[in-house]
Amino acid sequence: MLPAMTQSKHCPKTFNTIIECIDSVNEFVGKAVSWLTFLLVIFVTIDVIMRYGFNISFVALEELHWHLYALIFLLGAGYTLKQNGHVRVDVIYQRLPRRARALINVLGTLFFLFPGCYLVIKTSIPFVKASWMMHEGSPDPGGLPARYLLKAVIPISFAFLALQGVSMLLTNICVLFGLDTKRKDEV
Repeated sequence: MLPAMTQSKHCPKTFNTIIECIDSVNEFVGKAVSWLTFLLVIFVTIDVIMRYGFNISFVALEELHWHLYALIFLLGAGYTLKQNGHVRVDVIYQRLPRRARALINVLGTLFFLFPGCYLVIKTSIPFVKASWMMHEGSPDPGGLPARYLLKAVIPISFAFLALQGVSMLLTNICVLFGLDTKRKDEV
């Protein structure tokens, strides 16, 4: 399949379809998660005003901050990868030719991103199941119930991240073979 790709100057239609589908899913999730950031700012502001203005504090409101913050980071990871916003050592990477960067991305995806996502998903599922079975909530009086819902987001978010890794892998394979992709931000 790969040698046939070099005959045309464009990435295979199947690759582009998969890339566009995955990118659109993570784009949607990322934009939805951005609203959680807005909610977090509102709830933190309310908490600060209540705590320092009226000397009133609620455990549930504090835990809501943590939960929203966790959701933002967990669910936003795939979107961040799509936007090429993850931390990397750009001192060397940015100076490399496009194909060398693509090779680094392919190797990084295959040897680090996919195994990392697999390990988190595999190890978090029993953890999530146990939490669901006991209907885990906050151990603190007045805390939020249904902590198991938040824990269920762990494997889901790493599945979104791994999916975005598939998009990144396919895009960079095309770049390695000198093929054009529809993505503007590939490498």
